[in-house]
Amino acid sequence: MNYSFHVIDLKKKIPLRISRGLKSGSRNLFLNIRDGAYSGWGESSPGKTEGAESPEIMQNQLEDFIAHGIRDNSIYELYERSREMGIAPCAYASLDIAMWDLISKKANKPLYRYLGFPKPNKPTSITIGICSKEAVKKRISSLLNENLFKSLKIKLGSSNGIDADKEMFNEIYQKVKDKKIKLRVDANGGWNVNQSIEMINWLSKKGVEYVEQPLKEGMENDLKYVFKKRKLPIYLDESCRFSNQIPRWAKFVDGVNLKLMKCGGITEGVRILNVAKAHGLKTMIGCMSESSISIAASASISGIIDYIDLDSHYNLSPDPAIGVDLINGITSVSEKPGHGALLKKEFYAS
Repeated sequence: MNYSFHVIDLKKKIPLRISRGLKSGSRNLFLNIRDGAYSGWGESSPGKTEGAESPEIMQNQLEDFIAHGIRDNSIYELYERSREMGIAPCAYASLDIAMWDLISKKANKPLYRYLGFPKPNKPTSITIGICSKEAVKKRISSLLNENLFKSLKIKLGSSNGIDADKEMFNEIYQKVKDKKIKLRVDANGGWNVNQSIEMINWLSKKGVEYVEQPLKEGMENDLKYVFKKRKLPIYLDESCRFSNQIPRWAKFVDGVNLKLMKCGGITEGVRILNVAKAHGLKTMIGCMSESSISIAASASISGIIDYIDLDSHYNLSPDPAIGVDLINGITSVSEKPGHGALLKKEFYAS
C-alpha cells in the first residue's frame, strides 16, 4: 500500500460562532491510500478536544501508526490499536475512512450497501451560529431564497446570557414559524443547570424538536437534574465521544450525537449506533469543519440515524472535494463503489 497526505486550508463562507468561540475555517488533513488499482480517501479535521490541534500533529501520529504495519490486521484490530497507542481520534478518522472506502471499492459496492445500511433518507439540518439580529435576518433570508433546507440547527449558549439566546431564537422563529421548517437547538455546553431547565421549558413552547449538549462537558453528573424536569429530548454531543461512555449516561439523556472526528471514524461510529440503540436511545450524526470526503463517509451510515446534521461542506468556499449531493434536503451519497467522494486534483498539495 502507498500513502499520501495533503494539507488543505478550508475557509467557511460564513464564520460559525458557538458558545466556545468563533470558527472561520480549518486546516484539514487528507489521506489517500493506494493498493494496486484501488484508491481510498479519508479526511481529518483537527481539534483540541479531539486530541490534535494541527494537521502536522495528525500526520505525525498517522505516519508513526502506519510504520507499525497495517496490512495484516483487520480494520477492527487497527482501530483498537489506535486507541492503545493514543492516536487522536480526529487523526485516526482519516485512516479509518480511507480504509473503509478502499475495502468497499474492492468489493465493488457503495459503502452504505457494503455496511448493510439503507441509503440516506432524512434531510440534514442547516446550522445557524450565534449572531446578531441583523445577521440572523440576512442569513435566514438567504436560506429561504435558496429553498433547499427543511430544518435548522440553531446555536445558542451566548456569552451574553439566555436573554440574548431568546432574542436570537425569536428572530429566527418569527421568520420561519409559518413554514414547514423544523427547529433544533444546540447550546454546546453554554448553560448551567438552571439556565438549561429554563431554556428547555421556553423552547418547548416554540416547536423545537430537541436540545443538544445543554451542559458543559465535565458536568455530566448534573444531567439528572435537567433530565428530570425536561420538556424536550436531550442529546449529548461533547459529553459522548465513544461507545463505552453511553451506558454511564443513558439514563439521563434521550439520545447521542456521533461525529466521526470525535470517535475516530466509521468503525467506532457504527459501534456507537449499536450501543445507543441497545440502550433505547435515539441517534444523530453531526460534523465539524469537514469537506465532502468525511461528509460522504458520515452520510454512508446515516440511513438508520434519527437526526442528520451533515452540512459543513455546504458552508465551504470552496469545497475541495466532490461526491456528495443535496437531494430534497438530504445529504445523499453516490451509487459508485466506496463512499463516493474524492479530493479534486487542483487541491492536491505540491
